[in-house]
Amino acid sequence: MSLALAARFARREMRGGLRGFRLFLACLALGVAAIAAVGSVRAAIEAGLAREGAALLGGDAELDFTYRFATPEERAWMTERSVALSEIVEFRSMAVAGEDRALTQIKGVDDAYPLVGQMRLDPDLPLSLALATEDDLPGAVMERALSDRLGLAPGDVFRLGTRDYRLNALILREPDSAASGFALGPRTLLRRDALEGSGLLSPGTLYNSKYRLKLAPGTDLAALEAEAKTRFENAGMRWTDSRNGAPGVARFVERLSAFLVLVGLSGLAVGGVGVSAAVRSYLRGKTGVIATLRALGADRATIFQTYFIQIGALSLLGVAIGVILGGLVPLLLSPVIASRLPLPTSFALYPAPLAEAAIYGLLTALAFTLWPLARSEDVRAATLFRDAWAGARSLPAAKYLASIAVLAAALVGLAGWFNGSWRLTLWTLGGIAGALALLMLASLLLRVLARAGARLARGRPRLRWALAALAGPGEGAGAVVLSLGLGLSVLAAVGQIDGNLRKAIAGNLPDVAPSYFFVDIQKDQMPGYTERLENDPAVSRIDSAPMLRGVVTRINDRPAREVAGDHWVVRGDRGVTYAARPAADANITEGAWWPEDYDGPPLISFAAEEGAEMGLKLGDTLTINVLGRDITGTIASFQEVDFSTAGIGFILTMNPAALEAAPHTFISTVYAEPEAEAAILRDLAGAYPNITAIRVRDAIDRVSAVLSSLAAATSYGALATLLTGFVVLIGAAAAGAEARRYESALLKTLGASRRAIAASFILRAALLGLFAGSVALLAGILGGWAVSRYVMETDFVVIWSSALLIVTGGALASVLAGLGFALRALNARPAQVLRARE
Repeated sequence: MSLALAARFARREMRGGLRGFRLFLACLALGVAAIAAVGSVRAAIEAGLAREGAALLGGDAELDFTYRFATPEERAWMTERSVALSEIVEFRSMAVAGEDRALTQIKGVDDAYPLVGQMRLDPDLPLSLALATEDDLPGAVMERALSDRLGLAPGDVFRLGTRDYRLNALILREPDSAASGFALGPRTLLRRDALEGSGLLSPGTLYNSKYRLKLAPGTDLAALEAEAKTRFENAGMRWTDSRNGAPGVARFVERLSAFLVLVGLSGLAVGGVGVSAAVRSYLRGKTGVIATLRALGADRATIFQTYFIQIGALSLLGVAIGVILGGLVPLLLSPVIASRLPLPTSFALYPAPLAEAAIYGLLTALAFTLWPLARSEDVRAATLFRDAWAGARSLPAAKYLASIAVLAAALVGLAGWFNGSWRLTLWTLGGIAGALALLMLASLLLRVLARAGARLARGRPRLRWALAALAGPGEGAGAVVLSLGLGLSVLAAVGQIDGNLRKAIAGNLPDVAPSYFFVDIQKDQMPGYTERLENDPAVSRIDSAPMLRGVVTRINDRPAREVAGDHWVVRGDRGVTYAARPAADANITEGAWWPEDYDGPPLISFAAEEGAEMGLKLGDTLTINVLGRDITGTIASFQEVDFSTAGIGFILTMNPAALEAAPHTFISTVYAEPEAEAAILRDLAGAYPNITAIRVRDAIDRVSAVLSSLAAATSYGALATLLTGFVVLIGAAAAGAEARRYESALLKTLGASRRAIAASFILRAALLGLFAGSVALLAGILGGWAVSRYVMETDFVVIWSSALLIVTGGALASVLAGLGFALRALNARPAQVLRARE
């Protein structure tokens, strides 16, 4: 028979409407909508970043130098190629008001700032007036978080280094704040020339100078970037332009949205379970129709094509609904989303993320419907006289299994291609597949345990009825365990990861982390600094090291990025130090340290793990640009560098003769009792105003806030998965409603009370939810352990408060989903139900 005849059969069958396919459409639409919505928000942010690139950057292009200002030749090159030029200097220091001190990120600007965008202040003053000098006190503006901490109001005086400043306004909006990246302290902004006499920009002080260029319309940014890099990159210059005004933000948004799309795929997998259950239930109801068609001469292919066309048309409808929802909901909620994001957005209907979500949806629908569709071929004409589904083979034909495998591979391949991170894709989808496999085994185990438990529950009729029902083949426990379990697994993993991060931040790190980082200590200040701390009995340990910043520009006389790719070590400037001997706790993994009096060609000890990632070996040469000067050294050893202790750790250490003549300062960590921290800060800041103190607890809290926002975003994705699972639960309860009615009627006939039957139904749902929650918890703990151990590299313990919520939530969700259908079954009259089953 022809495909045209199958299409004709399909069209006639679909005249009955969507009855039986509401669950199918809901599951597919929810999964596609979640992915489409995440992609739409990502596209809106990316469009906003592109549109506002110049404003975010503060100009059309930026040249960034570390530890130095541009030379006259470099400034002349920038002036020749720009319409306007603005010079900015950024660094960290301590703001002091009376006895209060706080870390702040200082930005020194010139008259041209900002080249693009507007500064908004409170009170509403022009920036030039707010930064003006009056009565020999330079003006400054700062963020409210800093003024509140120091107890300052506009008109009050505070100190930076050795100079006083007047706070004239608070910052409401800083147009180029995103370009500064992550900051450990709130912003203080003042004029660049007002820093003179403060002692904050001494030789060796860690600062960045940034030169913002406003270019003539039509300037070829790519050509200008190539020219700048040819002339200045080996001098430690970093280039950014308005095509990607906030590269760190853009990279963060891209990675986060990629992960959320992958979390959305877990929701689509849950929806796939519901889709498969809906198709199976629909085909079971069509057994008589299929058998009649077979009796009239329809072959296997015609039967398969008939229902494949129906399911395909409904899949397109479900995907279309999901795409419309995923595109329109972010658009409708754009004012709310934009107000919550500290980034520019441009909401519209973007075809690319919608097409991506549609492809995911169609592949998932096809993969999850092939299995039950394949079983329609097994229905024979004899089914008119018996139930063929009960004796049908559990596995479809080999060609269908192969097709499902190809679809799964295509789904993984497309996810990796769309996200651009194969490692993240394989880990996430591998975790989803592992959780699904674990839950499938668990559903089989549930039936075995329920069957054994029913035999042991004599004398407890309610429990025995519940267990006997769970052990039966028609209960649909498998779909419930899969759908609810996968959603809870994602939530459980997120809860365990978040809980362990918070535990590490709140409990573990303070036991090993220093109290303070002190930076910008001048060499002649080190004796007095060390004496103050060594004479304090509350100080248990002091670590100090010279501190320079350098850019790895070449490896074995080749451009560093050609050798190491996009490794983070070569993406910007890195901390560099020198030492005559290895630290007492150093672990040299390969090679040997240089003699203490070595003064030959520069030698390098490199971090072992990062060296292996970059493909480095002993004898390789590295060229490091420090303060505009290239220093080429040979790798003499590799050593373990542990960054997890929050102590001092350098990627690259050189022999003293190679670096000690360069202007530099020292960095130091201090381990002290908490009650002594305030006195240490007061004494050192008073004696050495140029020193910057970074309290490790404050830095950890800021990192913790970022991690908490990530966990919250991931939790929203997991909740979308759980919502899809709840829809599948409702569908499973609806599919079993007729079985509940028959069971209720039979038990009533045998003398059971409505209360006993209701208790049995509720107990059954609770047991099913508890089991699904427990298995999900196991999967979540395994996932949380893997991420904590191999990604976060932190210790792992089970967070039992989160675990209890997961298990309880599973039981509650199962009871709520089935309660309405169970109560309706109690109202059925036994005579009517039993007569209909004759």
